[in-house]
Amino acid sequence: MYINKATILGNLTRDPELRSLPSGVKVVSMSIATNRYWKDQNGAKQESVEYHNAVAFGKPAEIIAQYMKKGSSIYIEGRIQTRSWDGNDGQKRYRTEIVVENFQFGPAKGGNTGNGAGPSTQNADNQDNSDDGFDTIEYPDEDVNLEDIPF
Repeated sequence: MYINKATILGNLTRDPELRSLPSGVKVVSMSIATNRYWKDQNGAKQESVEYHNAVAFGKPAEIIAQYMKKGSSIYIEGRIQTRSWDGNDGQKRYRTEIVVENFQFGPAKGGNTGNGAGPSTQNADNQDNSDDGFDTIEYPDEDVNLEDIPF
């Protein structure tokens, strides 16, 4: 068995670009940045940014193009695919991108997780999985006594 799965949560680096294929199917291209933070051996905070190309088709493409813009947070799941074509200069060109199978809008700027402006999730089968917010886990302030656990 083989697995080709990518999962990222990041911010759009530019407005999504919506186009139509000759068949009439909508396709949106986007670029997503993800950040990684860590401390080096001296304890100094370090940061690294990775950029990912992503593409979505059909109804998810239309929804992403309608509600997302540069700087918006998005969570995507999909498969990694590399395509190739001949450039104008005769050189072979390659592009590796994530083909979106599921997505979810990230939190809005300012911490508002849902404003009712539109659906927050969509999968590639066009099944709406709307949810106006994110589930949060609230941890108790007091310590847990192991003897209180019933198993």
